[in-house]
Parts: sequence; C-alpha cells; structure tokens
Amino acid sequence: MKKIFSLALAAVTMAACTGDFDELNQDPNLISEISPGTLLNPIIYDAASQNANQAYSVTFNLMQVSLPYPSVSGGLHRYDVSPNIGNTAWNGYYRILANIREMRTAAETAQDNNYLAVALTLNAWVYSNLTDVFGPVPMTEAVRGEEGIYYPAYDSQQHIYETILQDLETANTLYNTSQVMPYASDILYANNVAKWQKFTNSLRMRLLLRVSGRPETNAWATLTQMVNNPTVYPVFTSNADAAILNVTGVAPLVSPWSRPQDFRLGVKLASFFVDNLNSTNDPRRPIIGTQATDLGTPPQNIGYVGIPSGYAGPDSQFQYEASTFNITQVTNPMKIFIMSYAEVEFIKAELAQRGYITGADTYYTNGVTAAIQHMGGTVPEGFFDDEDAAYNGTLERIMLQKYYALYFTDYQQWSEYRRTGLPQLPTTTAMQNGAVMPARFTYPVDQNTFNNANYLEGIQLLGGQDNINTHVWWDVD
Repeated sequence: MKKIFSLALAAVTMAACTGDFDELNQDPNLISEISPGTLLNPIIYDAASQNANQAYSVTFNLMQVSLPYPSVSGGLHRYDVSPNIGNTAWNGYYRILANIREMRTAAETAQDNNYLAVALTLNAWVYSNLTDVFGPVPMTEAVRGEEGIYYPAYDSQQHIYETILQDLETANTLYNTSQVMPYASDILYANNVAKWQKFTNSLRMRLLLRVSGRPETNAWATLTQMVNNPTVYPVFTSNADAAILNVTGVAPLVSPWSRPQDFRLGVKLASFFVDNLNSTNDPRRPIIGTQATDLGTPPQNIGYVGIPSGYAGPDSQFQYEASTFNITQVTNPMKIFIMSYAEVEFIKAELAQRGYITGADTYYTNGVTAAIQHMGGTVPEGFFDDEDAAYNGTLERIMLQKYYALYFTDYQQWSEYRRTGLPQLPTTTAMQNGAVMPARFTYPVDQNTFNNANYLEGIQLLGGQDNINTHVWWDVD
C-alpha cells in the first residue's frame, strides 16, 4: 500500500511502522486488503514504545526521577536543552499519525464506527503529546503527502485542542458495545469495545484538565458533567480498565529495550524522587529501584538513596553508590503505561479539591492505592495513617502523589508540572536556564530548512519566539 507522508523534513518516503510490524505494511503476500484492524496493533505498539523511551530519556531527567551519573556538567537534568531534543518526538509521532490517518480512512470505508472511534482516540492521544511538547504544530495539512502536501501549515494549539476534544466527544457517541470488532484481537483491549470507550472518555478528562486554565474551554464544567454522568461518559473504574500495554516478550511484542541492562547503565535515581517515597515507606521502592550501597568491602546496603538532580561540584562528593533502576521494569514481559486508572481518580480528586464535586479524600486514596497496585505493589495496612501519605486537603498533596502515579507515562509528569507548578522541585546553582523548568522544546532544525514559511508562521502563533521558555497556549502561569 502507498505510504508517502513527508512532514517537510525532507519530503521523503518513510517506513510505515517499526520493528517486525513493518512486514504487515511491506509484504503484499501478508495482507489482501487494508482494514482498520490490520493497522491497529502496529500503531499501539509503535506509539507506546516511543512514549516509554521518551519518558525515560526526557521526562525522568526534567522531573527529577533520574539523572545520568557521573555528570560533571550540563545534561537535561540541569536544563541544558539541545536544539534537536524534540526530533525523536516529532519524527516518530508523525510517522504514527500517518498510520492513524490510514486506519481512520479504512474504518470510514468499512463503515465501522467502533474502529473509527478508536482511530479518533488514538489520533487525540498522539496529537496531544505532540502539541504539548512543541505548541503549534501541523495538523490540518499534516500526513497528507499522497495529496501532494509536503509542506504543511501549522495549526494553533487552541485549534488542535478544540479539534481533538471534539473528536473524543464524537468517538464516545460512535461506540456500539453490542457490536463485535471483527478483526484480529488488539493488543491493548482484546477488542473489548466497552474498555475502549472508557479509555476515550478517560483521555478526554486528561485533556480537559490540561486546558482548564483557559476559561474559554469551559473545561471545569465539562469535567463535572462527565463525572456526574458515568452512564453517558464511562471512564476507568479499576486497574483492569486502564490503558496499559502488556508486553509479552513474544515477537513482535517485545520490550523497547533490547538490552535491559542499558536501562540503568550510567543512571541513578534522583534524590527528590527517592526521598518522598522514603518518607512514607512506599512499597513501590523495590519495584522501581535498587538499594544504595556504601563503598566498603564488601559493600553494604544503606537503603534507598539518590543523587540530587542538577548537582553542583564533583562526582566524588557522593561517598556511596546511589540507587538505580530495577531492570525488571523493562525486561520481557513488561508493562508500558499509556493511561492509568489512578490518573482518573486524581483528576476527580482535583475537581473535588477545587470545589466542583465532593469526595476529594476518597478519590485521593483511590488514586494512591491504584497507583501502587498497578506497579505490582500492595498498600500496607495503616499506610494512610501516616501524615505524609494521607490527604491533607491541598492540591500540593494531590499533585505529589499524581506525580508518582504518572511514573513512566510519556510526558505527563512534565505537562502536569507546567500546568500547576507542582510538585515543587528543588533547584541548584548548577542548573542552566536560570534554574527554570523548560516550558517546551524548540522545533526541529529541519523545519526551518525545509518548511521555512510555515515554520515562521508557527513561531508567530507562539508569540514570535521559538525558545524553551515560551509557554504553550494552555500553560497560562
């Protein structure tokens, strides 16, 4: 099948999907005709794998989950941001969006509303991540190389969000839970239409919360309406509903880390991340990381101890071998988090904390419990009796625990930090950019080269500056 979808990065023809799924698009002997079900699994795997890698390489560094060590100077954890840091996101997401567009077209041709709803949901998921990283990006004219559009115009972030939120609302009305999805079982929900519908509405809640600082979106009222009408807007109600990709380890559904040992090679957990878990004896610690050791012979465990992000001074100041990642997290079989049930509970907790609904304490407790359990942990008896673990009525407490619930979930920790300024992250004198968290990534350099006129219009939509401190549209603080 034809797969030409340049984003003016060089107006090139690109492969359709990653890994062994390429065969599905390249070998005409494997597929007699294109169907939405044929495209679904490669899209899910490709997007989930890319997001897991971006969580590791980008979000963990920005949000003080981990840092490279040794690290004498520079590094993303010190807000030393490379001009091309967004290239992987840009190129990968547009490759995936091309396949989603084809899936949507196939669903429309087949007049299959369930697959059309799924395509709209996947499109909203990927575009939301893309625009949250950069701000204005091509959407209306994007991935339309087969129509001769090789140099797509940029859309404002407001327009992108209005479009994808409307698409999610439409998708909710398209699902028919009494109708069977006719193609091979999908790798996320095994063709369970009811669970796909819950994902659609849960994602809509995430994105409504993201733009809630813009009064023109009426997001708080819409969120309240959704919570108060669960029959019309079903969302995740347990970890069994969550959008979590279970990677079996059976090819082609394998870990994005072909060498799991690389996951923790030259990496240490950050002090902020570890210390807050220590304050409540959080049961996720041994699942996520290893214990630190002293420098004795033989070395002795000294508990969970990290390294401060953005630290100043020599590496030799740390007279211990700090905690690092537990590689079982990326060893087959493994999980890739797309959207958790815990996130939905924390959205409700914030709604209640702000006075739109009631039950903040319950939603908070549900969120913490679900987040621990979806990591494979068990909530200890009396866990919430600890004043550091219990809900204290503040948004700060909700966002701190939401930070842990969003662990390893693409850019969500960073996006929520930009929205709220929480949790409060420590800074150091060695941090660059005035020790200010980057608000976005700059556009790939290739955009200026190959799509200059539209690139310049995109910068104007940003307010005239393409730099890491230019706030995106929904980031109103």
